[in-house]
Amino acid sequence: MSTAFQVTFDAHDPRRLGLFWTQVLGYDVDPIPGGEAGDPIETADAWLDFLTRAGVPAERHNAAFGIHDPDESGPRLFFQQVPEEKLTKNRVHLDVRAAPGLTGDERMNALEAEAARLSSLGATRQQRFEPDGQLSAGFIVMRDPEGNEFCLD
Repeated sequence: MSTAFQVTFDAHDPRRLGLFWTQVLGYDVDPIPGGEAGDPIETADAWLDFLTRAGVPAERHNAAFGIHDPDESGPRLFFQQVPEEKLTKNRVHLDVRAAPGLTGDERMNALEAEAARLSSLGATRQQRFEPDGQLSAGFIVMRDPEGNEFCLD
């Protein structure tokens, strides 16, 4: 029997980073208690209204942000606000499966298209690794808007 888990990101702007990852992964923003997930921006705004009504000070409204897989097959992602800067390379990163089942030029073209889409959302392209004909089918290293590394695989 497996154990459920979530992946937690330290962030300066949890809402912005969480909304970015909803677009990368097709995830939903966690709904307010008793609410339902819907449009990501509308659901995120519902949280601001909820927190205000609950008496949470405005400076704490962006302390945390959660997103989840609507199909319930992937882990929940949680973004928590921290004051310190990111200083070094991640020791753990996400591999986003952007070209499942594809090989060669078709695979690399699909990865390039996804890299371009994510760049338009605020990601930064770092490096392309070509297929080596043995163990690696090729991948592209990216950074999210706060500099966290991830791979398009």
